[in-house]
Amino acid sequence: MEQNERRVGTVSRGIRCPIIRRGDDLADIVTDSVLRAAGSEGFALRDRDVIAITESIVARAQGNYASVDDIAADVRAKFGGGTVGVIFPILSRNRFAILLRGIAKGCRKVVLMLSYPSDEVGNALVSLDAVDAAGINPYSDVLTLEQFRAAFGEVKHEFTGIDYVAYYTELVKSCGAEVEVVFANHARDILSYTDCVLACDIHSRARTKRLLKAAGAKIVYGLDELLTAPVNGSGYNEKYGLLGSNKSNEDQVKLFPRDCRALVLDIQQRVLDATGKHVEVMVYGDGAFKDPQGKIWELADPVCSPAYTDGLIGTPNELKLKYLADDKYKELSGDALREAISADIRAKQKDLVGQMGSEGTTPRQLTDLIASLCDLTSGSGDKGTPVVLVQGYFDNYTN
Repeated sequence: MEQNERRVGTVSRGIRCPIIRRGDDLADIVTDSVLRAAGSEGFALRDRDVIAITESIVARAQGNYASVDDIAADVRAKFGGGTVGVIFPILSRNRFAILLRGIAKGCRKVVLMLSYPSDEVGNALVSLDAVDAAGINPYSDVLTLEQFRAAFGEVKHEFTGIDYVAYYTELVKSCGAEVEVVFANHARDILSYTDCVLACDIHSRARTKRLLKAAGAKIVYGLDELLTAPVNGSGYNEKYGLLGSNKSNEDQVKLFPRDCRALVLDIQQRVLDATGKHVEVMVYGDGAFKDPQGKIWELADPVCSPAYTDGLIGTPNELKLKYLADDKYKELSGDALREAISADIRAKQKDLVGQMGSEGTTPRQLTDLIASLCDLTSGSGDKGTPVVLVQGYFDNYTN
């Protein structure tokens, strides 16, 4: 490698920002924070750097919030205030518990149908081994609460220590509604209890609603169809409704941000005006990765990125260096190997789909990959870095 060549590839930096409040000029704050960080840390922006902003501060600046009572009013308007089947929610104090409070306040009775042995994103009610030991078939068996307790007793989440069955049951009761809990994995099973159904799954919601309607359900909505318009002046999200929301406090949720395209374009232009560099900009939420210990899939938002500039459209188009070194050029070493691999990279096709040289690379959307990197960089706690600058992501071995 030549002495003057770059020796660093992709770099991900958390950028500290002021605490964002409703009505703040987020484009100005993000641009200023990145430029100040560059000045204080001694790095320069380059073309195709990526500035990523967590969805939380975008929604906060928008003031995109709704209360439990707003949710209850929308549930009551859509379902009529009677019995509602609430099916396939995830097990989460942050993501779903406060939504369940609003749902319970908007109806007389909740029939809560939980998937088992785990929820959609991998939070386990029980282990699959325990289900096998009990002689239960999760693909066909519908369990009452009594049957579930008889088979598994009290079950607490591995990481949170919460018995979500008891937690959700008491939460509904505390809101003045009746509750019945069942455990099943087929959407149609809820129709034995009620024909008014709220589908609370995230990524499988379209199929769930289609199956319910085909099976004769009278009223079917998903979480993506609640709070799609303001209720009593609340926030809303016309595309995702309550999906992607997070608990703000005991009586309020922060919704997924809306209309983010203008924001990312504004920041892109501001950076161009200030530095002459054409950066890419995106808003990101959850990354798309799975915890090998708890088997939890991180992605509880409807998408990893609700808005991004055009340079982030598409998937990676990369050759696998390991394949080139170990197979195609296995007889070469040193400078000869480096030059051969570099020549292949420079000459690679614009679309490597199906080519052996790309085998083992990651065929995922760029926004999903970069959002995952940013989510891990910014964390979910007190790091204070809601903006992430990713440099060198689009470099390769020849740069």
